[in-house]
Amino acid sequence: MTTIALQVNRRAVEVSAEPRTSLADFVRDKLDLTGTHRGCEHGVCGACTVLLDGVPARSCITYAAACEGADITTIEGLDEDEITTELRAAFTREHALQCGYCTPGMLVSARDLVLRLPDADERRIRVGLSGNLCRCTGYVGIVRAVQSVIEARRARDIAALADGGRTSLGPAGSGRAASGRSEPRPAQQALAPASESAEPGSIPDFIPATILDQRFTLPHPPAKVFAMFDDIGAIAACLPGVSLKSPPRPERVEGLIRVRLGPIAAAFEGAARVERDPATLSGRIVGIGTDQRSHSATQGEIRYRLLPLEGGTATAVELSIGYTLTGMLAQVGRPGLVRDLAKRLVAEFAANLDRHMSGAPSGAGAPAELSFWSIVSDVLRARLARLLGRRSEPE
Repeated sequence: MTTIALQVNRRAVEVSAEPRTSLADFVRDKLDLTGTHRGCEHGVCGACTVLLDGVPARSCITYAAACEGADITTIEGLDEDEITTELRAAFTREHALQCGYCTPGMLVSARDLVLRLPDADERRIRVGLSGNLCRCTGYVGIVRAVQSVIEARRARDIAALADGGRTSLGPAGSGRAASGRSEPRPAQQALAPASESAEPGSIPDFIPATILDQRFTLPHPPAKVFAMFDDIGAIAACLPGVSLKSPPRPERVEGLIRVRLGPIAAAFEGAARVERDPATLSGRIVGIGTDQRSHSATQGEIRYRLLPLEGGTATAVELSIGYTLTGMLAQVGRPGLVRDLAKRLVAEFAANLDRHMSGAPSGAGAPAELSFWSIVSDVLRARLARLLGRRSEPE
């Protein structure tokens, strides 16, 4: 077994694997990033395409051990990417997918074309996509989708990026060897409990893949609410599913959060640091966590700001919740579901805060839960609202 340290979807990982393990098997079997598909396993069909140091590469014929220190981006890491978002919408609009098996690799390659091509030349698009095979569509819709995105971006004066940002010739990832073997990037055990792997002061800043904005009000003055936010133990008691493992300190809080999405349960063990600014009545909590059972990991950030209401007798709490999720739960933790769960958690957190500040028990401790029936009922309510809205529109 060989220990391989690399970046996957902006997260440092260090995992043991056999030297013969392909990069496709590594991200699928070791990290549960199953959006990378295996097709021919000969580097022909393109279903396994990922970004290796920013360049599309066949992961089925690339050894994971050869990617030591590299930056890998799978289709999951492009979930919030601007170009990929536009391509997904264009693929839907142009009916550019059917069974969907080739689509992840097709999107990775199409994104590279959108970056590089100066105009929507059909021939160059077809040549650029010739390494990605599709058995369903006949490619017409795929080409139209890529053309439409290139045309729209050039019309917005977004220029092509020469060579897709490549700075050196050679195979994908070869730039790391330009001056000899590079030192591997600092990494941590991908699935080691975050409370053990993150030493004090080592909880890193990061750029969230998804950001959710929430707001609620409390019938208490801002100074009182801000003082409440300084009591880490009390705040943890108000957060659904959260429990602390040791006495909290602002520079390091260790704990556990239990989450349930229908039949899927997870317990993220991790650590966080707390920052506060009394001058602006604002603060930030940055944390990391891992769930051993699902082989999933997350980085999270909560920013809050308190604003006075009703002459200072009440407070508006503005929250910005950012997170990056990798592993098996990332396959089901789609933004819509996570947004719904976040809304429910924030509402329950606000109610618990109000009860605590009023002297009543908070009732926290149950897992943060989004049940199957709550999802179904919300979908039905949303569709009914849209249907009634259309019927009420004037002719």
